[in-house]
Amino acid sequence: MSTVPVSNQIRRLRFERGEMTQEELARRCQVTRQTIIALEAGKYAPSLELAFRIARAFGTGVEDVFAWQE
Repeated sequence: MSTVPVSNQIRRLRFERGEMTQEELARRCQVTRQTIIALEAGKYAPSLELAFRIARAFGTGVEDVFAWQE
């Protein structure tokens, strides 16, 4: 199974934000915990809308959470 060409800093940011749980992040972003697990594992890239929701949950910009790996 290959990973998508978008890397993320979700796990690091969760721990930098007071060890936010996957469940808490999922609730803030209106997705399931399984979605957060899959994103952290690099199994798929989020929609643009979800990328913005995640960045907003961390109080940062999208580019601080996600990076395109060419």
